[in-house]
Amino acid sequence: MVDLRSLLSLALAALLLLLQPASASALEQPHSFVAEAVRAVAPAVVRIDIERTVARQPFDPALLDPFLRDLFGDPSGTTRERGQGSGVVIDAAAGLVLTNAHVVDSVDSVEVTLADGRQLDGSVEGIDPVTDLALVRLRGARNLQAAPLGDSEALEVGDWAIALGSPYGLERTVTLGIVSSLHRDINSLGFADKRLDLIQTDAAINPGNSGGPLIDAAGRVIGINTLVRSGPGAGLGFAIPINLAKRVADQLVRGGQVVHPYLGLQLVPLTARRARENNRDPDALLQLPERDGALVQRVLPESPAEQAGLRRGDLVVAAGEQPVRDPSALLQRVEQAQVGEPLALTVIRGRRELSLSIRPAALPRAAG
Repeated sequence: MVDLRSLLSLALAALLLLLQPASASALEQPHSFVAEAVRAVAPAVVRIDIERTVARQPFDPALLDPFLRDLFGDPSGTTRERGQGSGVVIDAAAGLVLTNAHVVDSVDSVEVTLADGRQLDGSVEGIDPVTDLALVRLRGARNLQAAPLGDSEALEVGDWAIALGSPYGLERTVTLGIVSSLHRDINSLGFADKRLDLIQTDAAINPGNSGGPLIDAAGRVIGINTLVRSGPGAGLGFAIPINLAKRVADQLVRGGQVVHPYLGLQLVPLTARRARENNRDPDALLQLPERDGALVQRVLPESPAEQAGLRRGDLVVAAGEQPVRDPSALLQRVEQAQVGEPLALTVIRGRRELSLSIRPAALPRAAG
């Protein structure tokens, strides 16, 4: 026979357990993956304050009147400009900070504020304007922490992306988004003097974020924040892939100058559809090959391209046995080539397919 009294006692005991307040450990929730990732990198993120001398903008000639000169001051000469950016420590022993070239270009002084509040003087170790990357060496740096670096080639669209830096001077700011696109050609954003395939992200990047790290969900640096699009399409941020940044940083440490291979071509994209439309036009100046590729618009005089026999109207469809579907694909292949070493090109000229050999030269500094 069931003991009713015992059953009631057990039920009452269970009810009392349910009504007891939960312990502090039970109520404590774990931090998000974002907090964990930021904790791994934040000690390596720095704020960079700079000063540079810039020429004053010329005034209207009317301001040369003596009375107006006394009122507004001498319009000639220079003025001091202050600016801010971000950076990330990549070598703690050597005190090396990776940042953007535009943050520290032509500066007179660099002051770096570490995550723990220490302020150190810095000197520009090297700048590469072509990739918008620079290295700053900290003076008297002790007990630094370097950020773990990831592999930007392993990224996929949709991966988490976390931006760190000091937008508008607000230190230790974190924003979250995803990798929106990969291999975004910087020339399509209006920067003809740069060579970059960028990581596109919707993580908020604002003025002052430049040079700070873009990290993945595991807390590894996957890019260096470089610019944000304003106006139409605002909200798009872009970062330099960390694999490229590592290669550039290694060259800056060794020699202070980065050598970029160069062919001497001005190219435009061509698709088979666009070529067919052109060829149907009775007023077309040139019949184009109906294939995808990089169309030669101009060959620069005395360039490796001219020496190799390339001509305006040639369509480059392969480089080093890799297909070329647009100018950015050719540029990427050239960037991986060695200066002075032959690079095989497959070119369509009229109805003929040609095999040409070209030896890239070092990109002239004046060319960007």
